[in-house]
Amino acid sequence: MKKLIQHGDSIYLKNQGDFQLEHIFECGQCFRWNKEADGSYTGVVQGRILNMTQKKQDIYFKGSTEDDFVGIWHNYFDLNTDYSIIKNQLSDNDEVMRAATAFGSGIRILRQDPWETIISFIISANNNIPRIKKSIELLCKSYGKRIGSFNGVEYYSFPEPHVLKDLDNGALSACNMGYRGPFIIKTAQRVYEEPELLNSLYKEDTVNCKKRLLELMGVGPKVANCIAFFSFGKLDAFPVDVWIKRLMEHFYFHKDMKEKDIEAFAKNQYGEYAGYAQQYFFYYGREKNIGKEDKDVRHNC
Repeated sequence: MKKLIQHGDSIYLKNQGDFQLEHIFECGQCFRWNKEADGSYTGVVQGRILNMTQKKQDIYFKGSTEDDFVGIWHNYFDLNTDYSIIKNQLSDNDEVMRAATAFGSGIRILRQDPWETIISFIISANNNIPRIKKSIELLCKSYGKRIGSFNGVEYYSFPEPHVLKDLDNGALSACNMGYRGPFIIKTAQRVYEEPELLNSLYKEDTVNCKKRLLELMGVGPKVANCIAFFSFGKLDAFPVDVWIKRLMEHFYFHKDMKEKDIEAFAKNQYGEYAGYAQQYFFYYGREKNIGKEDKDVRHNC
């Protein structure tokens, strides 16, 4: 681990390569990080409020102790992983991915809490990112616990399964959940009744992890891939939605393809790092407006 420097109420990480705040927080993998007027980002993770600032390769973790950095943020930001190895392997003999990894250099895959990730990606289905974020914040404000404030904004924890399981659809409709309300309630009931369910998924291979996730109400194939990758470390999971489908057809196939065939191609092409490829690809395509048909692009899960 690199040496940490205490700088006021911040932890200062110097010369951290492959780390770009905007690329990390704007690539569609998380929903509780928001950009401040000064260009920094503020988010809530494991009941902590963190504000992050970047100056070239120097990263400031405002509001973090050294213990929190070692115990939470080092793993959360996947700082043990050498992303140059991943980018080189993905780019080998693939000009499209070479461009995507160069454009999205600095993306890191966040190691997110399984429970929060499951509910967040159930909410994400057939939804757009601003609405997803708003719905999640309403849910947290209504049913989470107040953590504190930063820059005049109140922050709340993500509500636990035992809280959500007893709600009715009307309560969730007030959080703009729409048809997803019953899915959230049923999933909360299942997770509450089987407390070892989520931890057991870490031990499964990718196929079985996704198979078991599909048993949860509101989790389809695309959402299962997202959850498997972002929270259970199944690095070869490759979510395919309308957006990714359009990009893959544009770059590789030049014709209409079935989602299952695109996923099979991606796993063959990118192997154990297919999930990373999807994130580089999604960010590259979205920011470059490649294959974009309208302004209301749905989330990639």
